Amino acid sequence: MTETRQTLRPLEVASSAPLSADATIAFIGHIETPWTLPEACPRQGSPDGPECTVVVNPPWEAALSGIEAFAQLEILYWLHLSRRDLIVQNPRHGDAPRGTFSLRSPIRPNPIGLSSVRLVARQGSRLIVRGLECVSGTPLVDIKPDRCRFTPPAPPG
Repeated sequence: MTETRQTLRPLEVASSAPLSADATIAFIGHIETPWTLPEACPRQGSPDGPECTVVVNPPWEAALSGIEAFAQLEILYWLHLSRRDLIVQNPRHGDAPRGTFSLRSPIRPNPIGLSSVRLVARQGSRLIVRGLECVSGTPLVDIKPDRCRFTPPAPPG
């Protein structure tokens, strides 16, 4: 889910400190979902939610080799419509303000989204998945096999 609100709710605290720019992220594709507005996105993705498409840019298509072996994937994406300055948030679903790092809110200093999704199909450079919660056009950061289901091969004896 992404969010674009710029006004503060009661008891929220924003930072005026600039974020340092000591790293870069290369987007490797984008995500296509049914949602065009942040407020339409589900709060949490659901494994029985609508089919969405993770589109990997051509230079990275070969990196999908073997992905079909995993039923669950972790999709990391950049919540490009989110504000980045809130330190304390007052969530609509909560009973009191909380620190940003104690929430799954899209509003964070580095708005990286993470969804655990079910792989439905691979169609070349496109992964059809269920369980996303972001707007269509969201930049793709990375794809990983689900960490709970991934067992790396044992090193040779």
